[in-house]
Amino acid sequence: MVDNKWLLYAGLSAVFASLVAIFGKIGLDTLDSTVATAIRSFVMAAFFIVVLITSGLWTKIGEVRGSALIWISLSGLAGAISWLFYFRAIQLGSVTKVIPIDKMSIPLTILFSVIFLHEKFSPRHWLGVVILVSGAVIISI
Repeated sequence: MVDNKWLLYAGLSAVFASLVAIFGKIGLDTLDSTVATAIRSFVMAAFFIVVLITSGLWTKIGEVRGSALIWISLSGLAGAISWLFYFRAIQLGSVTKVIPIDKMSIPLTILFSVIFLHEKFSPRHWLGVVILVSGAVIISI
């Protein structure tokens, strides 16, 4: 039997990611987007510290070294920059127009995973990417 736990986690990720846009847009009504992003980052850091402590994983932080530390740090930096632009975009524009453009990260991630991670992608999958990109453009215009 195939383990599809990843599907549950991906679905939950999508639900909570959608709430980020809704809660963020409401909160940005009277707040600078950079200040909002910083507050969001502090809340996330506090949440993860609590999760690490309560799960007993706090001690494993000292085990992170070398290239893993560099790559995870770069991932964090990329995420921070992405969120700066994302919160500014939803502050200035309609969430319904920003989200499809933001989700262009999906085809970009697929492209980068093929180039840098050497993941396999069939012509049928590429057709799906073209449809996804077309849908994002149609929704946003």
